[in-house]
Amino acid sequence: MAEKLAPEKRHSFIHNGEKVFEWDQTLEEVNMYINLPPNVHSKQFYCKIQSKHLELGIKGNPPYLNHELASPVKTDSSFWTLEDDIMHITLQKRDKGQTWASPILGQGQLDPYASDLEQKRLMLQRFQEENPGFDFSQAQFTGNCPDPRTFMGGIRTD
Repeated sequence: MAEKLAPEKRHSFIHNGEKVFEWDQTLEEVNMYINLPPNVHSKQFYCKIQSKHLELGIKGNPPYLNHELASPVKTDSSFWTLEDDIMHITLQKRDKGQTWASPILGQGQLDPYASDLEQKRLMLQRFQEENPGFDFSQAQFTGNCPDPRTFMGGIRTD
C-alpha cells in the first residue's frame, strides 16, 4: 500500500529553457535525476555531497551544479549512482518528514499549490508508515495540511 503514496511524477527544474534536473521526495529522502551528456566515460563524472552543499560535474571542467542544499542531509547515507545515462543522487534528509520545496536552495522552488500537494502526500505517507494495516491512498485533506514532521508529537523513530 505504501507504493500507492510514492511520488507519482518527478518535478523538473528548468533554467533558460533547459532541464537542469528532475527530482522527487519521500519522508526520508530527496532524489535528483540528471541526464548525462553523451560520449563521456562514467569515470569522468564526480559528485560531492556535503551536509548543506552539492557539487557535481565532469572532472577537469567547471561544476555543472555547485549549490547549497535547501536543507541539511545525512552525508553517511546519501549517495549517487550512474545508470542508463542518468546520474541518480539520493539525499537522506536529516529531518525526516520535512517537505522540501526544491533540493537546491533558492532554485526551482515549487509553487505554493505544488508544495501543498507534496506536504499532503508526505503526511499520508507518514500515516501509512505508522499504520501499516490501513490504506491511506484515497484519503484527502480539507483545509491546511499539518507539517508531517511535527504533527501530533512528531515522527516516531523507534
